[in-house]
Amino acid sequence: MKHEPSRLSGLSAAQHAAFRRLAQDLPGIDREAYESAGRDWRDPVIGLGPRDAALCIFGRDPGRTEAQQGQPFLGKGGQLVRAALHRQRHGPDAPTPDFAESIEAGSGVFWLNTAPYKPVGNKAWSMAVKRRFRPLMAELLIDLWQGRDGRRTVIALGREAFFWFGIGQPAEVNAALDDFWALGDERYGRTLEVGYAHGGVTHPVTLAPLPHPSPANAVWFSRFSALMDARLRALS
Repeated sequence: MKHEPSRLSGLSAAQHAAFRRLAQDLPGIDREAYESAGRDWRDPVIGLGPRDAALCIFGRDPGRTEAQQGQPFLGKGGQLVRAALHRQRHGPDAPTPDFAESIEAGSGVFWLNTAPYKPVGNKAWSMAVKRRFRPLMAELLIDLWQGRDGRRTVIALGREAFFWFGIGQPAEVNAALDDFWALGDERYGRTLEVGYAHGGVTHPVTLAPLPHPSPANAVWFSRFSALMDARLRALS
């Protein structure tokens, strides 16, 4: 059976084609990671989710597992996120979910990254690349996701994800992001509401940052699950 990424990912055919055009001449995509799994490296790894999801998980970019599976947040860091969602649903003493259960745990959440392609060496994409994809990612964030009760609440994983919300935004938004990030570790227990401008309208977005849950992030990886649990309790 021919793989149908636009249908499987929840993108329209036009959106899928737009991503492929942007990726076609983009250096730095880890083509080997896709091709080793028989996947087309031009196809974006997009999660999305219910239009009325109360929460969006917003990360940096896909890793090898995500590129090979064609779904986001499935690697070691993503599994920490999904395990926390599983505990929220089934209780704090719930056993670690298996792969199928971790997918189900995330079914009620909206998923996005700053860019939907795995970079070579898992290094964060440059600002130029994030700007390249921002219009399409903003379209998915605002036009496909309405949030709950008029609120869009985003758990932004790491600095790259958090400051994505300042790309193409007014100076006062970027100043608010800078001031909030300067709070240090305190930022991981607080939220920031910003006005995100898209399509001529400013939309309120509540940002709840957490550290990037990468195993390479030695300072925070072991603490991430407790922080994610606390975030979910506070936001619920």
